[in-house]
Amino acid sequence: MQDTSSEIDLQAMGERARLASRQLAKATTSAKNAALIAIADALQTHASTILESNRLDLIDGERNGLTPALLDRLDLQKRLDQIADDARNVATLPDPVGLEFEARVLPNGLKVSKRRTPIGVLGVIYEARPNVTVDVATLALKTGNAAIMRGGKETLRTNLALVQVLNDALARHGLPADSIQYIASTDRAYVGQMLKLHRYIDMIIPRGGNTLHEFCREHSTIPVIIGGIGICHVFVDKSAKLDDALNITYNAKTQRPSVCNALDTLLVHQQVAETFLPCVIERLGPAGVTFKAEQRAYQLIGTCAGVELAGPDDFDQEWMSLILGIKVVSDLDEAIDHIRQHSTQHSDSIITEDIDHANQFLNEVDSAAVYVNASTRFTDGSALGLGAEVAVSTQKLHARGPMALEELTTYKWIIIGEGHIRP
Repeated sequence: MQDTSSEIDLQAMGERARLASRQLAKATTSAKNAALIAIADALQTHASTILESNRLDLIDGERNGLTPALLDRLDLQKRLDQIADDARNVATLPDPVGLEFEARVLPNGLKVSKRRTPIGVLGVIYEARPNVTVDVATLALKTGNAAIMRGGKETLRTNLALVQVLNDALARHGLPADSIQYIASTDRAYVGQMLKLHRYIDMIIPRGGNTLHEFCREHSTIPVIIGGIGICHVFVDKSAKLDDALNITYNAKTQRPSVCNALDTLLVHQQVAETFLPCVIERLGPAGVTFKAEQRAYQLIGTCAGVELAGPDDFDQEWMSLILGIKVVSDLDEAIDHIRQHSTQHSDSIITEDIDHANQFLNEVDSAAVYVNASTRFTDGSALGLGAEVAVSTQKLHARGPMALEELTTYKWIIIGEGHIRP
């Protein structure tokens, strides 16, 4: 595909995005919702064009040796209707902009509150996930933010087709098309330049592997939201209902193995390991799952097909495929210690009928999403009732977990007096 890098002026893009963000901040909720519905309709109206672009990207990706996990993330062939439905869902959600909270009256009579406002301009850098293009656009629009996006080279055709549809829909509804801009180049130099646009971009959101996150953290002059890298755990406690544990393990690993909230490591209490682990092999093996078992687990299941002894770094891998690490632990404390050592603080779950163990796990596992008796696959904006999301933050400041509408706003202090002066 033609590289248009010589035609790109990032500073001009930033200026247009800043102007668009000021116009969006004044848009009414009804105007934003109408544009969201128009976007959803346009995605389906122009589905053939979008999917043909996506098909060509998939062909190139397979030819260039993309992993099955990356090809799965790139593939929109059966997902475009769901993406359109997600856009419609965002239109139904409450608009956080203008919401006042923590209101109070001080002893001196001053009325004080906080009011939610758009962040301004978002800079989103991502890899082979074209659905992110629509997720970012719809959530940014609803919260009055403009966005400048730069996707991976693997999905350039798809993203350009999507952005054209988005821009046209915005323009038809009287909102600035420059609200959503895309860096139409595969030249990585533009990522570095984008990270220096602190006069125009207010927040950087990287979505990709650890290398991308580290690059953004080290080179950006703009605040960076880190997240989306998930080494996720399920701990099966000695009191667990094993049928539930087996179903949860199967779902967390196989329902969509290429995503960040899929299960990577299964921890099993030693008192149930001899019974439970063969059931795991029997249930997950036919689904194509292979296993990396540490020494104690390997002694129990090492003769089963698809099981090999875990290497020293295997519990630090985000597999993004049908590979599952397995470890037998002596107790809850050892499970928590393992998670502390190997987790990326994304999503971790305990399967237990012991309320004290559940509470200890919730209190001591410091991840963005911590579960009791549920699959880690729910760490997702749509699954948690937030609509779409732009990322899952694993850091501790500003936003943590799925970054949906509220997380794409900031706030200002509102102070109302009656001639007050400070004595």
